[in-house]
Amino acid sequence: MIRSVVFDVGETLLDDSREFGAWADWLGVPRHTFSAILGAVTAAGRNNAETFQVLRPGFDLAEQRRRREEAGVGERIEESDLYPDVRPALAALKQAGLWVGVAGNQTAKAAALLRSLDLPVHAIATSGEWGVAKPDPAFFEAVIDFAPGEPEEIVYVGDHRDNDILPARAAGLRPVLIRRGPWGYLWADDPVVARDAEWVIDSLAELPGLVGKGR
Repeated sequence: MIRSVVFDVGETLLDDSREFGAWADWLGVPRHTFSAILGAVTAAGRNNAETFQVLRPGFDLAEQRRRREEAGVGERIEESDLYPDVRPALAALKQAGLWVGVAGNQTAKAAALLRSLDLPVHAIATSGEWGVAKPDPAFFEAVIDFAPGEPEEIVYVGDHRDNDILPARAAGLRPVLIRRGPWGYLWADDPVVARDAEWVIDSLAELPGLVGKGR
């Protein structure tokens, strides 16, 4: 029985290309350089935030976010950042009677920006609001409190093996990996993902049919 479906944000619902580009511009490095370092950090299984440390040792992410905001080039989330399958898939799941939520490693501001998009979901939360981030088990405890149902009745959809699939399964949730973005492509065929993911999908459009079979 599946009662709830909860979604990660970056590279699950949102194409992060513009935001990565904005960070490259802010750092004053070519965008392809930023992307290459991000890819190398990802392939090494390290936290993607380490990209900033490679490019600018001692980089203070919180402080630089604040400075970007003051400079008028701060965090933005717009309709054009959504992957094309997002609205139809969320709407289809909601219409099927499932509880649909969003919970990812994002700032509190990102939560407000996501809410302003009026997505067809029941609730939105971020690590910035909860004060705990993935892969901390406490984040997934918060997801269990957030979404209706027992842990095994909650699907968690994300693109990251270590931040999404493994800790969600450890918490008793039913994790789904979406094959897109650097992490989704990198780990789609990983044996650990094959072991722990309920499904590996290429599009959110696949979810309503798969979830329907589990109800």
